[in-house]
Amino acid sequence: MLTHKMTIAGLERHLPICPVNENLSIGAFVIFGDAPLTVACAEALLKIAPEYDYLITAEAKGIPLAHEMARQAGDDFYFVARKHPKLYMTSVFGVEVRSITTDADQHLYLDGADAEKMKGKRILLVDDVISTGESLKAVEKLVEKAGGIIVGKLCILAEGDAQNRGDILYLEKLPLFHPDGSVME
Repeated sequence: MLTHKMTIAGLERHLPICPVNENLSIGAFVIFGDAPLTVACAEALLKIAPEYDYLITAEAKGIPLAHEMARQAGDDFYFVARKHPKLYMTSVFGVEVRSITTDADQHLYLDGADAEKMKGKRILLVDDVISTGESLKAVEKLVEKAGGIIVGKLCILAEGDAQNRGDILYLEKLPLFHPDGSVME
């Protein structure tokens, strides 16, 4: 399998290069199970984070990052935009999203109780990778519906065109790849 070597938050990793379609491949970045990388990335992101009251991330790959950031910052609570409403959630509302890593439209949902906590508070959006920005846009819509005030958008890696966005802060650039594994310019 083709891989792309990167240094992220001081740690070297080899990302598998995975085809998205016949013309595009991406470097698969997964922090699930990589505790040292999650800890290092959380620490590095907190150094560049604006002041906030709460963190929010989208289910699922951003959860370990948001958890570790909250733990390191001494936060008592963070929010997760869920892919499916749960029985314990009340006054649920949602938005539609289509991410580069999924093959169908999805929805993200927020618990009404979480929305009440979020209302009027400074909210920091965090994710592992921002590429097309569709997942980020969906989380933004949820925060706005809840009455939260978005104070920043952070991610570990900015992929492709996301590297040129002026509204996000990130640790490293993740290139897009040709099917042969060569970097797209």
